[in-house]
Amino acid sequence: MKEQLLLIGGGGHAAACIDVLRLSGIFSIAGFVDPALEPGTNCFGYPVLGRDEDLPALARLYPNAFITVGQIKTPTVRMRLFATLAALGCNLPRIVSPLAHAADSANLGAGTIVMHFALVNAYARVGKNCIVNTRAVIEHECHIGDHCHIAVGAVVCGNVTVEDGVFIGAGAVCRQGIHIGAGAVIGCGTTVLTDIPAGTIFTGKKC
Repeated sequence: MKEQLLLIGGGGHAAACIDVLRLSGIFSIAGFVDPALEPGTNCFGYPVLGRDEDLPALARLYPNAFITVGQIKTPTVRMRLFATLAALGCNLPRIVSPLAHAADSANLGAGTIVMHFALVNAYARVGKNCIVNTRAVIEHECHIGDHCHIAVGAVVCGNVTVEDGVFIGAGAVCRQGIHIGAGAVIGCGTTVLTDIPAGTIFTGKKC
C-alpha cells in the first residue's frame, strides 16, 4: 500500500505537481491544506483537509508532506511552510518525474521537485524546497541553493552557482560559470552573461 502524502497549497502549481505525483506512483495523495480553501470541499479532485493552523494535527496523521505552493519572485511563503513542516517532524520527500532525468551523481535536497522533461545533470546539486520546472535544464556541476525556482524551460549552464531564494524565469539562459546572488530575480526570456548581485531584479535582455 502506498504511503499518503499531504499537499500544502492548492493553486495552479499544485495541479502540475499532482500530475507528476500520479505518474511517479510513489505516494497516494491524502488531500490539501490551504488557507484560502474551505475544509470539506475538493481541490483538483482531492479533499481539502484543513488550513495552516491545522498542520500540527494533520502532521500526526500524515507524516509525509509536500509544498505545492508556487514561487514567483519571492520564496517567502514556501520558506515559511518548509520551516513549519520541518519543525513538525514531517518527511519532505524528493519528487522526480519519471519523464525527467536526475543524474546518479546529482544531489537533490528535501522537498525538491523535478518536473516533466527537466534535466539535472552530472554532479549538480539542488538544495532544499526547490522547483525545477518543466523542461528546465540544470547542467553539470551547478550548485543551486535552497528555496529556488528554476522556471519552465530555463537553462542553467555548467558550473553556475545560484544562492538561496533565487527565481530564474521561464526561458532564461544563464551562461556557464556565473554566480547569482541570494534572492535575485531573473526575468523570463533573459540572457545572463555575468554575475548577478544578491537581491537584483533583472529583466533586461542581457547583463
